[in-house]
This record gives sequence, structure tokens and C-alpha cells, in this order.
Amino acid sequence: MKYIFVTGGVVSSLGKGLAAASLGTLLEHRGLKVVLQKLDPYLNVDPGTMNPFQHGEVYVLADGAETDLDLGHYERFTNCVLTRENNVTSGQVYETVLANERRGDYLGKTVQVIPHITDEIKRRIRALGENSGADILITEIGGTTGDIEGLPFLEAIRQFQLEAGHGNVLVMHVTLVPYIKAAGELKTKPTQQSVAKLREIGLQPQVLICRTENPLDLDVRQKLSLYCNVPVEAVIEAGDVEHTIYESPLNLQAEGLDDYVCRILNLNTPEPDMSDWKKFVQRVVNPKKSVRIAVVGKYIELQDAYKSIYESLTHAAAANDCAADLVLVDAEDLENEGAEKYLQGVAGVLVPGGFGDRGTEGKIAAARFARESRTPFLGLCLGMQIATIEFARNVCGLDHANSTEFDPQTPHPVIHILEEQRDVTTKGASMRLGTCPTIFSKNSLAHQVYGRPEANERHRHRYEFNMAYREQMEKKGFVISGTSPDGTLVELIEIKNHPWFLACQFHPEFQSKPNGSHPLFKGFIAACLAHQD
Repeated sequence: MKYIFVTGGVVSSLGKGLAAASLGTLLEHRGLKVVLQKLDPYLNVDPGTMNPFQHGEVYVLADGAETDLDLGHYERFTNCVLTRENNVTSGQVYETVLANERRGDYLGKTVQVIPHITDEIKRRIRALGENSGADILITEIGGTTGDIEGLPFLEAIRQFQLEAGHGNVLVMHVTLVPYIKAAGELKTKPTQQSVAKLREIGLQPQVLICRTENPLDLDVRQKLSLYCNVPVEAVIEAGDVEHTIYESPLNLQAEGLDDYVCRILNLNTPEPDMSDWKKFVQRVVNPKKSVRIAVVGKYIELQDAYKSIYESLTHAAAANDCAADLVLVDAEDLENEGAEKYLQGVAGVLVPGGFGDRGTEGKIAAARFARESRTPFLGLCLGMQIATIEFARNVCGLDHANSTEFDPQTPHPVIHILEEQRDVTTKGASMRLGTCPTIFSKNSLAHQVYGRPEANERHRHRYEFNMAYREQMEKKGFVISGTSPDGTLVELIEIKNHPWFLACQFHPEFQSKPNGSHPLFKGFIAACLAHQD
């Protein structure tokens, strides 16, 4: 078993997750089985209760684990199917150690960061490596070198390196090499200081991934090599990608990253065949046409809040040999100024998930615009609930119809809390989470789009369609095209006599890949192209 640890220095948001995922792509294309893991130093047990403005998207795994958005990169860039073992937070580690102490597992010893916390971190790394059956485990450490909360993880890696043995562990440090415009040169000192901090802890990186806006010339590479104690060939330039993040593996391959990693870890593998990946990138970079899609959300100003949705639209557009020209619309603007001002002329409308009542009336206005103008519509999770509320109010005449999440006193609760959620009082990891099967109605748009009678999709919600309104709404053209196997929960809805109107209670964006676009997104983009033409 080989282990690669990815650390970050100087500043946050350098793209450690993307670097780890890109290396995973290259190693997989060499025929190796790769698994990825994220160690996050924050004390939350998981990001499930964190505000998107604080943390970005919560990515849901097949087993229902609510995780960091970097795990989305891992699953999109590789063939990994991840579980809760793949995302470890300080909160989980401390929770386990304290539970062990309460049980008396430490036989009365004083419980300390070293060895008890570091031992638990190492145990989780080792367990994933053993259980995965992979050739290589790539572990990303969240945060920035020097953060107090990250020190136990770095110390655990120092110890792990000794235990795993020479030639089995590689440390890859992602760092910033800034360009100072006034001086007209790249500065290596921040990277030198960051590596010095790592070495104080006892970690010597074997590879530097240098995030830079300007190319690294030989002098800069030699200087980084000398002061950071790495070979020149291990100083890897990682400039900003020109068009798409999916260029990153190709750029790192051109720098020789995978060759060097395989050599250091004594891995004898063939050169990677990246032809399929290159074809996908070419479709993204040189599309034959483009299609305008409006995304109406409540966290629009934060790019990471809808990360998987944007990537799924990119995959689907490439599958249709076009580009997705996204029009990002704040739902609250629709409440104040009307939908037509922002949505007139778009080829499709997408309403993503979310929590709380802020912006919901704007999303309802977006669903009404799509229904009445016969514009293709895709609703995800809350987007399905929004479409249901809109139809109930404006087609069925159910005045003030709403979800009990937004209005507990609504006279028409067409969306209500799931039965098993009624007595839930805790917030963390208590929703309907993870993979559940959906059965499609014959001759439905959903069945046509998927091309099969059922699918397994990932969920994250507490509220659901109220079956008491089924008959009344179906008489008006509301179509329930997907349900749970027992028929009690609504998973997909459509509208009769509309060119393409589909909304789902689950999150299809968590299962889309570059060369494996999700059927719902692929079908939505195709419908948008037809509408635009």
C-alpha cells in the first residue's frame, strides 16, 4: 500500500482538493486502483449543519455521509465510490477518543493529543487503506500549514511516515508563488516559509505543487529546489487553467507529476492513456454552440454553494456538444422585480435545493415562468417542492398552498415533513440521507430520460410531497412519475403537455461525471437546445 499526503501552505483555497483529484485521475489511467480521503481540522462532526456561505456545498455520499465538497472532486475525477470513512474531521476524532475514555478503554491513563488523538487519526488512515483494497491512498489535509487545529493531523502523518516505511509515503505540498507586479517578479519566500514550517513539524515534502499566475522559469524552480530541499523536477507548476478545471490533470501530466510520483513510490506502471479525457476537455473548450440556462438560487454569490450542479451542467453540455452559458439569478431579485426581467430569453430554468424560506417566493415565480412560457425546467430537491407549491396555487387554485417548513399554518400543506422526521430534534445527520431507489412510471418523461424502469439516487431532505393532495393535483395535469418502491414517497414530478418539465426530490448532481453525464442533466440540456432552436 502506498500513501500520498497532500498539504497546503501560504493561503487557503489553493486547490489542494483539485490537485489530489487530478493526481488520482493520472494514477488511475496508469492502471492503479486509487482511493482518496479528506482530513478536515474543524471541530464540527461533519459539514451537514454548516451554512453554505461558511462552507460551500455539502456533498452527500452513497451511504448518506454529509461531507466536504472536495469529495465531489474525488468522485468526479476518479472511479472512487466513497463512504463516510473517506471524510474525517477533528470533531469525529475527538468524539471517538472521548467515547473511548468514558468506556475506560485507556485504563485510567491521561488522555492526550499525543498519542491518543494522533493514534486515532492514524487508525482511520490505515483502516481506509486496508478496507479499500486500493494500490494508493491519497489523503488531503484541510486548512493551511501553521493552523493550530491542523497540527495533530500533521503530527500523525509524521508518525505514520515512519511506521509505513521508506518508499511507501510521499508528501505533496500545494503552495503559492505570487507575482509582485511592482517588482515584476515571482516571489518564492512564502513557499520557503511554508515548507520551513512543515519541516519544523518533521515533514519534508517530496513534491511542490506551485500555484502561480505566471510561468515558473528555471531560475525560480532552482531557487525553490535549493531552499525547500526538493529536486528541480519535483517543482511542479500549477497555473490557473485556461478554460476548465478538467484541464488540470493534463497540465500536471505535462509537468511530469505522475512520472515522478511513480518513481518515488517504486510503482512500475505504463504511461497513462488520457485520450478520452482529452476528448471531453476538447468538447468543453471548443463547443459547437451554446445554450443559456438560468440557475435561480439563494446562494448564487458563492460559487462553491452549487459546485456539483455547475459541474453536472458542464458534463451534460459537453455530452450534447455545446457549452452551458449560465445566467445566475438571485431568487430574492425575482421576488422584488418579477421573473420575466431575469428569465426572458433563457433556454432553460434550473432551481436547486436549499433550506429556509428566504428566496422561496422568487423560486416559485421562476417555476411559474417556466411552466407558463413552456421553457424547460429542472427542479432539484427544494426545486421539486417549489414546483409543487406553484402548481397547487396557480393551477389547482389552492390559495396560500405552501410547505410546512416555510408556513406551519398554511391551509394547504402540499409539502409536509416526512413521518419519520416528526420526532427528530437534533440537526446533524438526521435527515433522509443517502442512496434510495426510485421507480419510474411507464411512458413518463422520467422513464424516457433514464432509459430504464428504476434508478438509485442520493437524498438529503426532511420534507416531502403530501399524498393527500395527489388526486386533486393529478386531475389538473400534475404527474407523479417517480416514487419510492412502496409508492408512499414522491421522488419525481412532471407536468402534462409541457415540452420538458421535470423535478426530483433527490440530488442527481452527486452522480455526474465528465464522461458519464447524469441522464437528467443530459436530457435537460438537450431539451434546452431544442427550445432555443
